[in-house]
Amino acid sequence: KILGALVLQSLQYIDSSGAVQLKGRVACQISSHELLLTELLFENVLSPLAPEESAALLSCLVFTQNTQTEPHITSTLKEGIDRVLSVAQRIGQLQRDCGIPQTAEDFVGQFKFGLTEVVYCWARGMPFAEIAFLTDVQEGTVVRCIQRLDEVLKEVRSAARIVGDSVLGSKMERASLAIRRDIVFTASLYTH
Repeated sequence: KILGALVLQSLQYIDSSGAVQLKGRVACQISSHELLLTELLFENVLSPLAPEESAALLSCLVFTQNTQTEPHITSTLKEGIDRVLSVAQRIGQLQRDCGIPQTAEDFVGQFKFGLTEVVYCWARGMPFAEIAFLTDVQEGTVVRCIQRLDEVLKEVRSAARIVGDSVLGSKMERASLAIRRDIVFTASLYTH
């Protein structure tokens, strides 16, 4: 607990007395990878991206596999990936410096960008049958990741409201609408 408090205090999520600060309130809106996502918000990493690029970039928070397929992505997305990795490296190193027994490399390594192109193309309207050819990832995994990504986009939208960033909030809304379509969000036959 003390180690975690050191990290939170260093990142200004809490003050020296343990009182929750704005960053801490934002992190409370996020269910996983709270530190990385909050830092991305406060460093405006998502701001220059189009909604479909934001969705593609944030897929690294829900996709956990290694892939053989090398994604073809826009230069803006490539810059976004570099910034995510840089922020993750900084958090990982800070955690290590505060005594948390995980290397910065291991922290950074948990974020996988193997579905970035798939999500980008999906958000831009490509049919599912075509995006299946862009990756070696099984179709069921792709569907689950896009569904989980929608939850992340909703959390980012809530977090954007807390910091008063209505532009980012509406961008997340548009990204969510772009991925919520077709077979990926059709109710399962097993749930009826």
